[in-house]
Amino acid sequence: MGEIFALSNYHAQDHSDGIASNNSSFASRRENRANNITGAFPVLGSFSIERVQSGNFNFDQMIESLHDLFEHDRQVASQPDSTRCGLCYLHFPIVELHYRDEGFYICPSCAHNLGNHRVSMLRKQQRFS
Repeated sequence: MGEIFALSNYHAQDHSDGIASNNSSFASRRENRANNITGAFPVLGSFSIERVQSGNFNFDQMIESLHDLFEHDRQVASQPDSTRCGLCYLHFPIVELHYRDEGFYICPSCAHNLGNHRVSMLRKQQRFS
């Protein structure tokens, strides 16, 4: 397999088919870079943009779901006995949250996903009694 070095965000194709003899792949990449204008946009109309449909994904349904989630979050946040989960930042009643030794509250879903892993927090949450 030919070597490919990434010295910039421009990628030159290795045309040596994995055979590197007398630095031919290096020379090929150097010539390719010298003959191409890097950082330039392609000529308009020289490429086609296709919209890819990924199965049953429904963008409108996702937006509606997020809207409902944030509306619920605002309702819970307006209650006097609520605070944020330190990981997902959604609001929960304090009785549903667990205060971790690292200094933050965590919701059941984030606690399940985090498991026994420890997380360092830059700013600790105030613990309510």
